[in-house]
Amino acid sequence: MILDSLENAGLYKNVHPRIKQAFDFLLSKDLQSLPTGKIELDGKNLFVNVVEIAGKTPAEARMETHNNYIDIQIPLNVTETMGWIAGKELKTVTEAYNADKDVSFFADKATNFLAVNPLEFAIFFPTDGHQPGIFEGTIKKIIVKVLV
Repeated sequence: MILDSLENAGLYKNVHPRIKQAFDFLLSKDLQSLPTGKIELDGKNLFVNVVEIAGKTPAEARMETHNNYIDIQIPLNVTETMGWIAGKELKTVTEAYNADKDVSFFADKATNFLAVNPLEFAIFFPTDGHQPGIFEGTIKKIIVKVLV
């Protein structure tokens, strides 16, 4: 898991070849003006979802993992709290792995919570359990999906 500001994105471009392409895209756009929807940068290998979602309480937010994708999550207009736990610590599956959506859900809750401010990013790897979406009101956010 990585948490930082977009202005420091250059520090992470070598973490994975497609992460560089993702940050090059993000840093070249006015993120606030991106319309909601999916933007394909490299087909299923790398794409951007711009979403507007309603916030959840920590009890409502679901813990998830992905097997094949790295998530880069960026709130645009509200500070979002995101929970984290090491994936190896997850024990109670509530929804088994869905290969089409590349997601598993768990009843387990986070051991750490991160306040991710607008235009900061959190990177979650397949080894990271994450519990996004904890905030009040609605949020516009970007979720970049990077095939491992």
